[in-house]
Amino acid sequence: MGRWEPDARGRLERAALELYGERGFEQTTVAEIAGRAGLTERTFFRHFADKREVLFAGSTVLRDRIVGAVAGAPASATPIDAIAAGLDAVAGVFSLEQREHARQRHGVIAANAELRERELIKMASYSAALADALRKRGVGEPAASLTAEIGIAVVRIAFERWLDEANDRDYRELLRESLHELRAVTAAE
Repeated sequence: MGRWEPDARGRLERAALELYGERGFEQTTVAEIAGRAGLTERTFFRHFADKREVLFAGSTVLRDRIVGAVAGAPASATPIDAIAAGLDAVAGVFSLEQREHARQRHGVIAANAELRERELIKMASYSAALADALRKRGVGEPAASLTAEIGIAVVRIAFERWLDEANDRDYRELLRESLHELRAVTAAE
């Protein structure tokens, strides 16, 4: 290996995403990822438990940020307003600069059944954490679970719209618009 270079984790993430896009997830090895990043396999395993974790490493941080914002919403907030506060708290993570990376990641996940399942498990864990945060705010069942699931649906719809090649709008704007659409649909009932 050459002289030390900073940002080993970022280099590993970029190398993995490139290789997954070129060769496919299943055909890419940890050794290849480390080699492309100019690092050792040992360094890879200091940052990630396995090659899937490269794609899901930030999940816990996002979940904790959403849940923290739901918990910190004003006591007078309705359940959907508390969820909206949680979603708004993470909207800035999805900047326009991050969109191409997100598109590549999404493509890799969409092309692999195991990764799609992992993504669904991640979203289910977000929903469970949101429902728990709402219950701690005094929201009963089934309202807590329903509201949490609705929040995840809003996230998913806004995210898909944000990834669309024809889209040039900010994720936060799309998230708020999706939430507004949801409120309009439910008000019509």
